[in-house]
Amino acid sequence: MANTKMITCLWFDHGKAREAAEFYARTFPDSHVGPTHEAATDYPGGQEGNELTVEFTVLGRPFIGLNGGPTFQPNEAVSFMVLTDDQEETDRYWNAIVENGGAESECGWCKDRWGFSWQITPRALLDAMADPDRQAAKRAMEAMMTMRKIDIAAIEKARSGSAVSSSRAQ
Repeated sequence: MANTKMITCLWFDHGKAREAAEFYARTFPDSHVGPTHEAATDYPGGQEGNELTVEFTVLGRPFIGLNGGPTFQPNEAVSFMVLTDDQEETDRYWNAIVENGGAESECGWCKDRWGFSWQITPRALLDAMADPDRQAAKRAMEAMMTMRKIDIAAIEKARSGSAVSSSRAQ
């Protein structure tokens, strides 16, 4: 990370940064856990020698996890949008997050067990929402609004004007 100009720092409760970094590295390609750093002195809420930070990379992007304690909690104001190429990839990421202590939300959003929000977003959805045929885009958006995990086939049916019925919608 020495040559990197900007790194996103994620605040975790004590001792959770490594756990999250290891989960992200198992879940997403081009991801890994890097060095950890111990506190050089006592600090508010922690002691010298505690694991203070963990460097990690998710989908090629650098992060640092700070074991800062319970003072600050993540919220939906910041989320990680992961673009997917097909339903299999969408399902894999969504299920990994939700089935490992996370929670479903609406319209392709979910939260991991540390409280961070993820948008698992098929490229097909973005294409449909940007369709120059605004009625097609409207139908796709209306279909998306009924979903938790995005169902690409249902989005494509809505975009084309076909009747929408999806077993994945809820």
